[in-house]
Amino acid sequence: MFAWKLRQSKDCEALYIAPGNAGTASCGTNVPLALNDFAAIRDFILEKQIDMLVVGPEEPLVKGIVDFLSADKRLHFLKMIGPAAKAAQLEGSKAFAKDFMHKKGIPTASYAQFDIHHYEEGVAYIKNHSLPVVLKADGLAAGKGVLICQNHIEALAEFEFMLKNEKFGEAGKKVVVESFLQGIEISVFVLTDGKDFLLLPEAKDYKRIGEGDTGLNTGGMGSVSPIPFYDETLQQKVLQRIILPTIDGLNSESLPYCGFIFFGLMICNGEPFVIEYNCRMGDPEAQVVIPRLRNDLVELFSLMATGRLKETTIQTDERAAAAVVAVSGGYPGNYDSGKVILGLEDPVSEATTIFQAGTALDEGTGCFFFWKRPRRSGWFVIRGHVWPLF
Repeated sequence: MFAWKLRQSKDCEALYIAPGNAGTASCGTNVPLALNDFAAIRDFILEKQIDMLVVGPEEPLVKGIVDFLSADKRLHFLKMIGPAAKAAQLEGSKAFAKDFMHKKGIPTASYAQFDIHHYEEGVAYIKNHSLPVVLKADGLAAGKGVLICQNHIEALAEFEFMLKNEKFGEAGKKVVVESFLQGIEISVFVLTDGKDFLLLPEAKDYKRIGEGDTGLNTGGMGSVSPIPFYDETLQQKVLQRIILPTIDGLNSESLPYCGFIFFGLMICNGEPFVIEYNCRMGDPEAQVVIPRLRNDLVELFSLMATGRLKETTIQTDERAAAAVVAVSGGYPGNYDSGKVILGLEDPVSEATTIFQAGTALDEGTGCFFFWKRPRRSGWFVIRGHVWPLF
């Protein structure tokens, strides 16, 4: 949906998507670049004289793509949408994020953190913890590093698997143990240049695969925006207690930030708590947030990248948006690939937009088919209007 929205901009002369899929090919040019091959990405930007880089997934941000490209004087003209590596630790390290929230007085679940050197302390802590108890791998674990344990035996076994058996590899070298929050989960988003911010439409996603919110958890089977119960009172609580302290914290901790902040929130008896930060848009939430955004996205990004975000406001389509994700049978477990997808050229109505992820195009037959479903979108580079740097 990023490619779809960016291509609508009057200032988008050319759009390159890496690695892209069959759907993004209709918006721009797919290029076979590995997301963590920073040198190849740099060379491509220089070759095409690209003006703007929009980083979709979290891994290259956490690994420092913004820092790498910023260090190259040949790329002084490049606007980059995404935080520096140090700031991306808000998503890249659960322990970093929890410590940040604790320091800034941002409401979140109570917690403690342990590594292999403090294993026995962690065992004692878990034995005395109320149930259910949540275990989180500190680092990036492809969305699989959060475990909700219903009893102490399960929690102690998983704790051992994570620290001693390296269940999540490097991501689980440190484990955050936290209290379980009971409530309704929602997602709130801002665009920020690290000093000013703009509030985007909120969303709620639905993670379980089956009808009636049953079955296995997934990366998200659909989403809605706006949220009926997200009223002015709740929004003000989120703004005053969570968003403003976060932006102020970025400033006071000297964390360079230019991009999206995704606030994963749990609403408990009308009170908001932060479950997690993401340093990018989420999916499928973006499928209902971005279509409701009436602003020119390239213009928004350019203002943000040049520290002029306060010069504009967010314009929102007041209509409601709902996204339904269609996946191949068996997902999120072992699922079939190679299945042909029909009907993409004939949407249900004019108000229906079809986005693709994990699909491919058979050049011989012209048919789209399921290949695999990635958890994160790729990154986008734009060549267009040369915006002045201030």
